[in-house]
Formats: sequence, structure tokens, C-alpha cells
Amino acid sequence: MITLTKLNKEEFVLNCDLIETIQENPDTTIRLTNGNIYIVRETMQDVVDLTVRYKRSWFTGLRWQEGNKA
Repeated sequence: MITLTKLNKEEFVLNCDLIETIQENPDTTIRLTNGNIYIVRETMQDVVDLTVRYKRSWFTGLRWQEGNKA
């Protein structure tokens, strides 16, 4: 889950696993696999970076848990 900002400055949390496409023209538009579309203040690269950071943290935690099993 990543926190993003709508154009009206309202923050919301997005399930980044549902992102299908991201476009900038000039606003950043995110289309989800369920057809929902969000226009956000963050750049396309910001959304990608936030998604990568989230997924890395999830997989790092998973590896840590697996390594500590008895």
C-alpha cells in the first residue's frame, strides 16, 4: 500500500498491486486493473519508487521471517 495525494491535496492509500498503467500528460494518471482511475500530484517516477520501496519492504520482511523459522 502506498500513500498518494489527489489534486485537491487529499491523501489516500492505494493498493499498488492493482496498478495496471501509469501515465504523465502532464498530470500523473494511474489506471488500476479494476478500471478505476486516479489522478495524483506525485510524478510517475515517484509512484514507481514508492511501489518498489513498498514491495522491497514486504519481501525483505518475508525473507527475515523465513530465515527465523525453527
